[in-house]
Amino acid sequence: MAQIQVTDLAFSYDGSADEVLKDVTFNIDTDWKLGLIGRNGKGKTTLLNLFMGKYDYHGTIKAGTCFDYFPYPVSGSDLKQNAVDLLEKWKPQIELWQTLIQMNELQMDPECLYRPFGTLSFGERTRVMLAVLFAAENEFLLIDEPTNHMDSSARDIVKTYLASKKGFILVSHDRDLLDGVCDHVLVLNRSTIEVQAGNFSSWWENKEKMDAFRQAENEKHLKEIGKLKSAADRSSRWAEKSENTKIGFDPVKEHDRSIATRSYVGAKTKKMQARVKAVEKRIDREIEEKEGLLSDIEKVSDLKIEPLRFHKEVLVNAYDLSIRYEGAEKELFSGLRFQVKRGERIILSGENGCGKSSILKAILQKADYPLQGEKTGLLTTRTLDVASGMVISYINQDTSFLSGSLKKFCEDRGLNESLFLAVLRNLDLGREQFIKNMEDFSEGQKKKVLIAASLITPAHLYIWDEPLNYIDVFSRMQIEKLILQYEPTMLLVEHDVRFQEKVGTTVIKL
Repeated sequence: MAQIQVTDLAFSYDGSADEVLKDVTFNIDTDWKLGLIGRNGKGKTTLLNLFMGKYDYHGTIKAGTCFDYFPYPVSGSDLKQNAVDLLEKWKPQIELWQTLIQMNELQMDPECLYRPFGTLSFGERTRVMLAVLFAAENEFLLIDEPTNHMDSSARDIVKTYLASKKGFILVSHDRDLLDGVCDHVLVLNRSTIEVQAGNFSSWWENKEKMDAFRQAENEKHLKEIGKLKSAADRSSRWAEKSENTKIGFDPVKEHDRSIATRSYVGAKTKKMQARVKAVEKRIDREIEEKEGLLSDIEKVSDLKIEPLRFHKEVLVNAYDLSIRYEGAEKELFSGLRFQVKRGERIILSGENGCGKSSILKAILQKADYPLQGEKTGLLTTRTLDVASGMVISYINQDTSFLSGSLKKFCEDRGLNESLFLAVLRNLDLGREQFIKNMEDFSEGQKKKVLIAASLITPAHLYIWDEPLNYIDVFSRMQIEKLILQYEPTMLLVEHDVRFQEKVGTTVIKL
């Protein structure tokens, strides 16, 4: 067992005024199963890249071990090669048999290695990469969001696999995965860094208790500061009034005073002024103790949505539905029956490639919804009825089309820019991001752009395709609370088990 020591680490990207990491110090053991938790844009992926030596930085990173990083880079030409031919490129020191052992643990058919990498599903690609990643020994592994775009069954396989391993950092926003895998967490808070034994749920429970304690302490200090300020103000006014009576008096009205009274009044004033200074020092101490109490509390603002109420109860009706792509002989599925009724939140679940996103696109196609210039080429048979005159708000799982400024994005979509930016702020997108082009955003920040646009669009039906990919845990909770409060009619594809349990009224398994 070795230790990784990070001391006074600081980093910012060239040409950017934003400091991604500042004064970061922590120690971790190399046999831990460590979950890395933090908001989008807090520097989680950047930290992994610094471990890999990808960027220059200030401070020190001491590690008596080698690092390897998931996911491996895949170029356009790599997608055409068989997966087995990529092993040497990714990890030249391992043998094929070492990878096959890991693939067996990941419940993968070795035949996958002899297919072009681009023909594998997202889940298959992830598991091949993980098999290669864990094939060598004596490495500390850096795993960055392995379950994005992965179906529920593949997530369960990966969760079981990672739970049997040790010696890695896992960046993930999937609460179920973090709970099932990790024995320690490294948390990038708003102002501090903390390392804690346990998984996500144990850390979250401790955080809620600590936040409640800090809120109570803050209130106590505020009350004490208020009392002290009132006392200081009274004493100051008494001292000033007393000082004003020191010189000059009317011998007729104040016959009991003499010139000797002046020294008595002066001493009394001096005593009052000393009392004022003592109270001011206590105020300074209270303020100093109060500072920093709320610095790490997640100030999660409530989001709002304005769903429209449709006059019909059934918005979408699918009866014995089958879908295939134009030019393909085989159907994705057949005989599917479901309805989307007003106020329901229907979640489509199933393996990658079973047709979940195709159902959403078929509905959008039927409703004449513009799909960013995509030609779906979807052919449906039997019944797929979509209510006419219905307003739909759609989130695409793909973010690659986002480019240019936020202002231009609002103009193109006819969005209220001020309201749009306010929602982005509530989703914890910093104001410094507003001047950047969207192609420079992280994947999580791009997703928040699509979510904010959907939230400020009043609609009868919200169709969201994997909206939570790359979205941080705190924003996921924010969105869950919003949906439960406003109860919009929704049709979603989402693999986050906790999200399904909280917001879904019906889960349809394909």
